[in-house]
Amino acid sequence: MFQVRTISGDGGRGTGARGIAATMLLALTLAACATANVSTDVTAPVTQQQRQMAEMSPAQQREHLRILAAYGGPYENPQIETKLGEVVDKLVAASERPDLKYQVTILNSPAVNAFALPSGQLYVTRGLIALANDTSELASVLSHEMAHVLARHAAIREDQVRQAALVSRVATDLLSDPQLGALALAKSKIALASFSRAQEFEADGIGVGISARAGYDPYGAQRFLTSMGQNAQLRAQRTSIDPRAPDFLSSHPATPERVANAQQNARQYAAPAGDARERMDYLAMLEGLIYGEDPSEGFVRGRRFLHPKLGFTITAPDGFSLENTAQAVFGVKSGGEQALRLDVVRVPAEQTLADYLVSGWIENIDPRSVEEVTIGGFPGATATAVGDQWSFRLYVVRFGSEVYRVIFAAKNRTDAIDRSFRDSINTFRRMSLAEIQSAKPHRLRIVTVRQGDTVERLARRMAVSDRHSERFRVLNGLAANARVRPGDMVKLIIE
Repeated sequence: MFQVRTISGDGGRGTGARGIAATMLLALTLAACATANVSTDVTAPVTQQQRQMAEMSPAQQREHLRILAAYGGPYENPQIETKLGEVVDKLVAASERPDLKYQVTILNSPAVNAFALPSGQLYVTRGLIALANDTSELASVLSHEMAHVLARHAAIREDQVRQAALVSRVATDLLSDPQLGALALAKSKIALASFSRAQEFEADGIGVGISARAGYDPYGAQRFLTSMGQNAQLRAQRTSIDPRAPDFLSSHPATPERVANAQQNARQYAAPAGDARERMDYLAMLEGLIYGEDPSEGFVRGRRFLHPKLGFTITAPDGFSLENTAQAVFGVKSGGEQALRLDVVRVPAEQTLADYLVSGWIENIDPRSVEEVTIGGFPGATATAVGDQWSFRLYVVRFGSEVYRVIFAAKNRTDAIDRSFRDSINTFRRMSLAEIQSAKPHRLRIVTVRQGDTVERLARRMAVSDRHSERFRVLNGLAANARVRPGDMVKLIIE
C-alpha cells in the first residue's frame, strides 16, 4: 500500500540509476510472486491489540509494530477474528506442543502472505483470507505457520543468515581473488536458500498432520496451494513476469512441488466425516471483506492510481499495469521494456525542486536536462538520467507539504516514449470532492448460483478491468474446466 514517507530531502542519496531500475523490476517481481509464501490476514480490535501488546516483551512489541507499519496495520473484523481464534485453539490442541500459546493478527494488506515469529505471533493478511475458500484451507495455512514455530525454523534461519553474512564479509573483505570470493558467497547463499526450502517442506508435512488431527480436511493445503499458484500466474500475466520461472535462490519451493508434497502428505490421513471444509459458513463470513487495496492507502483502477486520503490521482501510460505496495506504486508495460515508480517524500520548503533533483538522491542526472515545470497546477521539475541499460525521465511535484516523485524508465527512451511519460505526469491532479466521496474499495459479495448461471455470466458481474473469467476461477478455486452448479456459493468482487 502506498504510504506517505517522511524522508528528508536527501533521503534517497546514493541511489544510482541502475539501482532504481533494479529496484522497480525487483519490486514488481516480488509483488507477482508474493503468493509463493503461505500467508493469512487477521484483524484484531483495539482491545485485542492492547491485550496482545501487554503480553509481549519490549523487543517483541517493537517487532510487532514494525510488521503492522509494513502491512497497513491490523484489519478489524470481529467475526473473522473469532473464527481464527477457534481454528487456532483446535490446531494447538492437536499439535505436539499443546502448551504453547499463539496470537494471531490480521494484517490490512491485499498481499497473499502469512508468517510466524519464534514467540508464537502469527500474521495473516486480508488478501490470504479472501483467497481461501473454506475453513480447512485457512487451517492449513495456520498449521503451516505453527509448524515453523514448533520446528524452531525462525531461530535456525537467523543463525543461517548470520553465517551467510559472515561468509559475505570474508569474501568481500579478505579474499584477494574475486572469483574465489564470488564462489564462496554463492555457495553460502545456495546453502541458505536450500535450507529454507527444506524448512517449507517440513512445515508443510507437520502442518498437514496437525490440521488432520484437529478434524480438518487434510487436502485443504493442496487446494489452497493450487489456488495460490493460479493467483501467482494470473498476477504474472498482468506484469509480464512469470513466478514459475526457476529461481535457484528462491526462499520457497515452486508451487507445483509444494502441491505434490501436500497431496502426498494428505494421503496419510483419512478424510474426516461431516462437512469438515465448512465452505458455506466460511464464505458467508467473507461477505463485505475489503478486497485489494484499502482506499486509505490509495488504490489502482486499471491504469489509474487514486489516493482519496491524500487527494490526488495519476494515470499511467497506455499498456501499463500498476501495483500498489507499501513502499511505492510500481508500474510495468507489457513486455517489460518500460517501468515507473511513484512515491512521496518530504523535502524542506526552502529547497527548490530543481535543486532537489540534483541533490544526490539519484546518480547520473544530466544537469543540462533539469527544468522547472508546472504539473496539474502545482510546481514541479523534471530531468533525465542514464544507466547502463535503462534511461530515465524523472518528475517531482510539490503537492501540499509533500513532494511526489515519479520515475519513468525505458530500455530505449525515444522522443515518442518521452512524450507518453510527459502525458502521464500531466494527469497528476487534485481529486474533486465528488471523486473522493465516490472512491470506494472493492469488496467481496457472496452470492448463490442460480439456474442458468455460468462462470462467464457471474464473472461479468465483477468489478475488475480484465480477465473476468480467469479472476473468478482463481478467486473461487475453480479449475479451468470446472462449472458452477445451482445452489453453490461463490465470491464476486464488487465496488
